Amino acid sequence: MFFSLALILLAGLSLGWICKKIGLPPLIGMIAAGILIGPYGLNFLDANTLAIGADLRKIALLVILTRAGLNLNLDDLKKCSVPAILMAFVPATCEIIGTVILAPMILHITWIEAAVLGSVIAAVSPAVVVPRMIKLIEQGYGTRQAVPQMILAGSSLDDIYVIVLFSVFSSMAAGGSFQPAMLLDIPVSIVLGLAGGAACGWTLGRFYSKISLRKEICAIQFYAITFLLVAIENALTDKVPFSSLLAVMTFAFILKRQAPETAAEIKKTSDAIWVLAEIFLFVLVGAVVNVSYAFGCGLQAVALLALVLVFRMAGVWLCVRFAPMDAKSRLFCMIAYTPKATVQAAIGAIPLSMGLACGQTVLTLAVLSILLTAPLGAFAIDHLYPRLLTKDER
Repeated sequence: MFFSLALILLAGLSLGWICKKIGLPPLIGMIAAGILIGPYGLNFLDANTLAIGADLRKIALLVILTRAGLNLNLDDLKKCSVPAILMAFVPATCEIIGTVILAPMILHITWIEAAVLGSVIAAVSPAVVVPRMIKLIEQGYGTRQAVPQMILAGSSLDDIYVIVLFSVFSSMAAGGSFQPAMLLDIPVSIVLGLAGGAACGWTLGRFYSKISLRKEICAIQFYAITFLLVAIENALTDKVPFSSLLAVMTFAFILKRQAPETAAEIKKTSDAIWVLAEIFLFVLVGAVVNVSYAFGCGLQAVALLALVLVFRMAGVWLCVRFAPMDAKSRLFCMIAYTPKATVQAAIGAIPLSMGLACGQTVLTLAVLSILLTAPLGAFAIDHLYPRLLTKDER
């Protein structure tokens, strides 16, 4: 295992550095490194490392969301509250509708199989989007119009919405019946996640207002509670819907308001941890990508992904149409909400493991969506934000 961990770091760091030097986002090199050393490439990673790969990716995602919460500002959220809420479900809904309309004609699958496919590929990737929005906030690009803040908030809710729909559609495809009560999981999950995260943030903030601790101890406590929120979600599975991802971001956001100085120190630690977590995240995402599926899918699958992205971008436009921002900022939002990676890597293989007839098709499209949209989306964000967003004066 230790050789595999060392190889992940060295290969990810090296190929990421090469991509950065030639003007490409480092994550492209990291994903390529994962494909190269993973089980579908040279197969250098041992089984134990691959077995904990999902947990390592989840930890990296938690680091992303804590950084997002620590960078959010209440005044900024007030500016974009309505568009951010709409971004949580309108773009994904539009993409799923587009998949249900087009996939049966292009791939010759049933409408319910198309719905399963749509719910897998419709989730935006916080792993790609959130770090870039944090960078824009820190540099002051688009912050006056609350563009990166809106995308930060919407992207975390988007995944909750899509994953619940995936559970509904996959159950129906497996022969189960549609239960309208299943859709209640979405608002319940959001409300409980917000409440749980806020309670933890308020409690820890009050604790820090009375007791002074070393910054390293504060960071350890912070991440211990972050992991505890995930453990609560796991314990409540099949009992009560609870979004640990939303809880984690809310926890960090409320703590920042309750204890800003301590939160600032924790943010520095989180930024340092992210340097390591980013490599593990994208290399391990690449490791689960079977490129042979992508090469064998044909131009029809590529065309489908391109067409449903048009539906998604139209959904984003609907969300920001009346938001207080200029046309260039709206265009940036439409582009920034296209990358896919983490959710597709996590659930893309589930329909196949369930024995669904569309399982291989869903996995193929999930892999292809990662290979196409994660690098291209990251590249577009990194190169277009100086042209489309205004740098605000500090």
